[in-house]
Amino acid sequence: MSEPLQPPAPVDFPRAAALVRQIRDEVCRAVVGQGTVVDQVLTAFLAGGHVLIEGVPGLGKTLLVRALARSISGTFGRIQFTPDLMPADVTGHTLYDPKAQAFVARRGPVFVNLLLADEINRAPAKTQAALLEVMQEAQVTIEGQAHPLEPPFMVLATQNPIEHEGTYALPEAQLDRFLLKVRIDYPSPADEMALVRHVIEGKVGDKLDVERVMPIVKPSTVISLQAVAASVRIDDAVLDYAVRLARATRSWPGVVAGAGPRGGISLMRAARAAALLEGRDYVTPDDVKRMALPALRHRIAPSPELELEGRDTDAILKGLLEKIEAPRK
Repeated sequence: MSEPLQPPAPVDFPRAAALVRQIRDEVCRAVVGQGTVVDQVLTAFLAGGHVLIEGVPGLGKTLLVRALARSISGTFGRIQFTPDLMPADVTGHTLYDPKAQAFVARRGPVFVNLLLADEINRAPAKTQAALLEVMQEAQVTIEGQAHPLEPPFMVLATQNPIEHEGTYALPEAQLDRFLLKVRIDYPSPADEMALVRHVIEGKVGDKLDVERVMPIVKPSTVISLQAVAASVRIDDAVLDYAVRLARATRSWPGVVAGAGPRGGISLMRAARAAALLEGRDYVTPDDVKRMALPALRHRIAPSPELELEGRDTDAILKGLLEKIEAPRK
């Protein structure tokens, strides 16, 4: 039985903002040319949420998670989702121990601080659903017994946007569990040149290198940072703006399914963490605008007509942001 968790030491706002900047800088030392993606993943982590990353292979998703885990002195786990992956392969199962003459629980790979669920849409719905309790309740039930995960805990799931053969669409209930959906694209020519130099210089093979990343905080301090992010001030006008954005998706032309109340909640949680990342103890309308796409793009469904015209959820949300008036600062 694990020891009871000690309450984390409180962290004042200036120190919290400084620590967050240091974590971001350390992760960016390993992950070259993806500053926006690093910011969005770190925002979700500070908000205590999970992230779905969409992008082609080879853009540094695994490196990003490993670098973040190292920067917080946390544990890292990776599950390669495949069509034959079973729920017990994710959460764990019970085994009979002849010495103890009893069944004992063998914990699965989810019992870490940062879990990379690689190509999550390659596993069937039953296996994908095994993550639902983990993501929502931060615990795993094995043979009727609940096993809580030690915080902080974040699932970072990836999916390939161009390969559909042999994949299974994520259920709406599971998509809604992700605080943000982040899209990772190819780096700029200058960043790609720096990336190639960074990877090959004086090295044999292409093993992921996170040795340059210095541990900045302990996992217990991350819990304090998350508490600081949760205490960032929100003006009623900014809150009203976020709610109006989420509600507008339900009646927007060309949207067949809009964001539910969790959309507005996720948008504000992300905006608070984004403000902390910028060193502010209050949320601005720009924080809401910056988080609108990653917080809402997986919660709305465009009509088939718009998809035929080549307009995806991002195009819809950008049009919505242009039309919905933001409060004046």
